[in-house]
Amino acid sequence: MLEQLRKLREEGKYEEAKSLMERLLEKDPEQANYQYQMAWCYDNLGLEKEAVPHYERAIQLGLPAEDLENAYLGLGSTYRTLGRYKEAVDTFETAITKFPKAEQLKVFYSMSLYNLGKHHQAMEILLQTLAHTTSDEAVLKYKKAILFYSDKLDEVW
Repeated sequence: MLEQLRKLREEGKYEEAKSLMERLLEKDPEQANYQYQMAWCYDNLGLEKEAVPHYERAIQLGLPAEDLENAYLGLGSTYRTLGRYKEAVDTFETAITKFPKAEQLKVFYSMSLYNLGKHHQAMEILLQTLAHTTSDEAVLKYKKAILFYSDKLDEVW
């Protein structure tokens, strides 16, 4: 069934994917992966509010590490798009603690911090993430300077 779900999503058949997940969830609402997949279906349809409880439930029920990492990203990002910035920040902080090497979480975390008016902290995280993850030679040439200035953006010499 989940392979069929993936195929429907790849084909852009989001309503059909959602219908499939509704049937699966009716049979087994305590299946974490079903909850996670349903959240994803709602996100694909632009129905962020409807996705939230499914992300939350999937995380509560427990997911394998890779899915859990992605569920945290989905939930935090969805909170952010709904204007629930504090919840987004809290979600990303929890996720980053659990998955400190997941650099994509830090990028979305920085966006949430920005939305809360924490521009300095957001830029610091974003610059550090860029410096540590890019393979662009032109940026890497200035990695040391980027890292040095990342927490000194307001300083004047």
